[in-house]
Amino acid sequence: MKTVGIRDVAKLAGVSVTTVSHVLNETPHTRVAEETKNRVREAARSLGYGPNRVAQALRTRRSGLIGLLSEEIATTPHAGRIILGAQEAARAHGLTLVIVNAERGNHAEAHRAEVQALIDRQVDAVLYATMYHREISLPSNLSGLPAVLIDATDGTGRLPSVVPDEVGGAVAAVRHLAEAGHRRIAFLNNDDDVPATRGRLTGYRQVLAEHGIPYEEELVGESASEPADGYELAKGVLGRARPTALFCYNDRMAMGAYRAARELGLSIPEDLSIVGFDNQEIIAANLAPGLTTVALPHYEMGAWALETAAEMLTGGNDQPVGPFEPLLLPCPLVVRESVAPPRRP
Repeated sequence: MKTVGIRDVAKLAGVSVTTVSHVLNETPHTRVAEETKNRVREAARSLGYGPNRVAQALRTRRSGLIGLLSEEIATTPHAGRIILGAQEAARAHGLTLVIVNAERGNHAEAHRAEVQALIDRQVDAVLYATMYHREISLPSNLSGLPAVLIDATDGTGRLPSVVPDEVGGAVAAVRHLAEAGHRRIAFLNNDDDVPATRGRLTGYRQVLAEHGIPYEEELVGESASEPADGYELAKGVLGRARPTALFCYNDRMAMGAYRAARELGLSIPEDLSIVGFDNQEIIAANLAPGLTTVALPHYEMGAWALETAAEMLTGGNDQPVGPFEPLLLPCPLVVRESVAPPRRP
């Protein structure tokens, strides 16, 4: 079969080879009418012709590859949405995503080998995603190329970063309970000292103050954020403080709280309303009744990070150098069937 070349596209579109090159390579500062651009693209599509990426890389000294380092892709439900958001944004920019899995690690050089693997493959930029929202120390070899943090900050603002609005998400959850009429709202919190733990407690206390509800220590418990821990915390707080509603640090703890409520003979939501956090759909949508919860913006964080990296690559000397403030993305409430007004005595 004859190989289709740029001259074939030019002939079909009725333009010069130079015009085809400018259009398909999106050469900046060239004057080509939009109608001509569309004619060239249609000719290229009909002939199955695409620009030579190897030649482009040699000319621009860019590979068109963006590395995404994500912790524990295989075991966390969140990484997939981050990857999807970044992948779709990359496609819109004509970029290709290269994904590397890493184990969870907190010390500065924990992911040095994975970053080096991306550097060796000549990626133009790195998106560095952590398994959960926290402050990290950066591997020293990340300093040599553009990078964006996802669900993490570096503490110094050296790199652009995007994180969930933990306070705002908690406010949405607890306000939903308060506006349903609940005055005794317990909070089953995580015991790790991470931004989500602190932010969600801040949001909880903020809504109590807004509604004139006193903060009570006996209504707040802390533990690991797994179903068994949510079960134990819920049994304890329901036995001692008699709340009418539970706000849970995440959906896994809420799943444990459902079990505790059943064992205590409490019906959800008639006797006890429950709200979670994370919107892990395999849990939240399949509990009975469906769990009202707060969604983390993983897709949006991945897309924003890729867009930011693309801007860094095309912005030349006009790009800000920091320090950067983390971008807070909203965490919307997902309403299902686990909340109702409290029963009156």
